[in-house]
Amino acid sequence: MQAGVLTVELVIESSHSLKDKRAVVRHLLDTARRRFAVSAAEVGHHDKWQRAELGFAVVAVDATRVTEVLDAVERFVWAHPEVTVAATTRHWIESEH
Repeated sequence: MQAGVLTVELVIESSHSLKDKRAVVRHLLDTARRRFAVSAAEVGHHDKWQRAELGFAVVAVDATRVTEVLDAVERFVWAHPEVTVAATTRHWIESEH
């Protein structure tokens, strides 16, 4: 079993309130969950209007599948016109079972 976590730091320049930010964040999270079958949550910058940190996690039998899914999620976020990706990080969890 392999598990991977993708963390994405975002800048949302078009946001003028927390309500604006939440609409963009909610769309990204809900779509990623539905399209890529990942766990997803806002994990940082909760009170900043134009910043967000999102976390996406996936578990699969092998590292290749985990990489494919996280790559697809990352491409999806980068392609969203309302956000600028400031940074991404990946973390891996490996199980010998």
